This record gives sequence, C-alpha cells and structure tokens, in this order.
Amino acid sequence: MSATPLSDTDLQPLDVVTFGEAMAMFVATESGHLDQVDHYVRRAAGAELNVAIGLARLGMTSGWVSRVGNDAFGRFILATLAKERVDCQSVTLDPTLPTGFQLKSKATVGTDPIVEYYRKGSAASQLSTADFDPNYFGRARHLHLSGVAAALSAQSYELAAHAAQWMKLHGKTVSFDPNLRPVLWRSHQEMVSQLNKLAFSADWVLPGINEGLILTGFAQPEAIADFYLAGGAQAVVIKTGADGAFYKTAAGQSGVVPAIKVAKVVDTVGAGDGFAVGVVSALLEGLPLPEAIVRGNHIGALAIQAIGDSEGLPDRQGLVRAMSVAAALTA
Repeated sequence: MSATPLSDTDLQPLDVVTFGEAMAMFVATESGHLDQVDHYVRRAAGAELNVAIGLARLGMTSGWVSRVGNDAFGRFILATLAKERVDCQSVTLDPTLPTGFQLKSKATVGTDPIVEYYRKGSAASQLSTADFDPNYFGRARHLHLSGVAAALSAQSYELAAHAAQWMKLHGKTVSFDPNLRPVLWRSHQEMVSQLNKLAFSADWVLPGINEGLILTGFAQPEAIADFYLAGGAQAVVIKTGADGAFYKTAAGQSGVVPAIKVAKVVDTVGAGDGFAVGVVSALLEGLPLPEAIVRGNHIGALAIQAIGDSEGLPDRQGLVRAMSVAAALTA
C-alpha cells in the first residue's frame, strides 16, 4: 500500500515532523546473555519515534513519517503511535516488506545494554524522496532529523537532505541529532561527510561530545561548536555527559548548563532523544537556549531512570514536577 499525497483537508497543523525507522523491541526482563533469556517485554523503538512521542507527551503536535510492514509488528507500532497521539497519516503500510525488530538485554548498574538488530530488508529501509509529501511536511513548523534515518540507505539519506532543504526554503526550522550508527554506513569517511552535510543544513545541531570528536576531529566543545557554526548552524549544543552541555550560537553567546544528578541510572538508551525533546520543544515555545538546555537535561535524566527507549519521557505535569523537585534539592 503506497503512500498518496494528502489533501489540505486531511491535515492538521503540526509543531514538528520527523521520519525514520521504528522497530518492535523486545527488552529482556532478566539479566544474562540474550540467547539465555526466556522472558521479554515488547516495546516500540526508534530514535525519531522517541522524539515524536516525547513531544506529543508535552502537548505538542508531532508527525512521524515512515514505512512499516503489514504485519503484527507494524500494526503494533501504529497502535503505539495512536495511543501516544502522534500523527501517522503519512506512514505507509507495506504489503510485502517486514517491520524490523530488535532484542535488548536488561541493563544493570547503569551500563549500556546489548542490542541485536534484525532490520535488513525492512519496509523502512525503502524510505525515499517518494515518501516526501509537501502537503504533509508543509504543515509542520519544524523538522527534526536524526543520523539514524540518514544511515538506513542512500535513498533515505536523499529524503533527509531533500526534506531539510525544502523546509528551510519554506521558512521552517530544522534540528539535527547525529545519533551515530557506524555499522549502518559503508565507511567511516562516508558517515562523516554525509552527516556533516546534514548538520550544515540545520539550524540547531545537537551532537554528543564523542560524536563531535568523530565528526569534526575536535575534542573541545567550543571547537566542535565553531565547526558547525562556520557551516551555517545557528546554535550548537554539545552533550558532555556528567558535565551537562555546552552551547554556542551564531550570535556569539556561549555557556555551560550543568547536568541533572541522577541517583540510579537504569538504562542509558534514549537519553539523547529525551534531550532533543526538551531542547526542541522549549525553543519552539520561544524559551532562551540556556533554558531549553535545562529542560533537555531534565528529560534526558528522566529517560535514563526507566527501562525502554521512551518510558521515561514525561508528560507536561511530570516535567514540571521533576524540575520542581530538582530545584528544591539544589536550593
């Protein structure tokens, strides 16, 4: 079932649109090697999907573009989108190709879990500029891009580049999270070159400190920021782990926003997506960049205290409550 352009009457305005691959994720409920685990819980996973869900929980209207198989996993993902109130009118249900899935180990003592992916030949791997509907993207005021979607295939990368160019030409803003997945690229050189091109097309660039080193060759946050500002970005925010985040803007503003202390780290996967949710949502609400980063740090901190990629992403009341508690502890 191929996607067809949507008419103006089919669509509601969106705050943010994003695209990428979602997979069914089976998270082990017991410790041990994946081949020895008997019990799993099912979740939906995907970097861009996490961002769309996080934004929707905060009360923003988010749309997610993708392809899923006409199978149990695909229908599960669509049901998850509906439950989270993420707009999926531009998702194609593929009658022949499957939805990918992954197995994820139970994280212990804050270590990164082991993840095995089964995504080759998935419906989402066929994403291309044919999935770009200007009527749909045009209803959003912001585009969020991730390096995961860009890495799926050459055609998916073309979709990312085309969407960024189109949105900028039509007065929209664009954010980019490199979200490196080296195994999906044909070479290190290709990954660096292609992702930096996307970063240069974005207004807000959100790399981690290690990603910045890989992509720019610079180890210092300010040097990484200057690299992307020289390429055309308006603001660069570098996640520096326990130190928080460093930011610098094209206007010359810069600073450090401290991290939020967490008593117990449960699962580190999804922290960067939560950070993006906080920064993007706050900037779209007109908050200053330092305040946006504070929100990003809070949501990232909540994300790593829950099992699963999106379970820790808060609704608006949960965010306010978490920020109030943190403020009281530091008073």
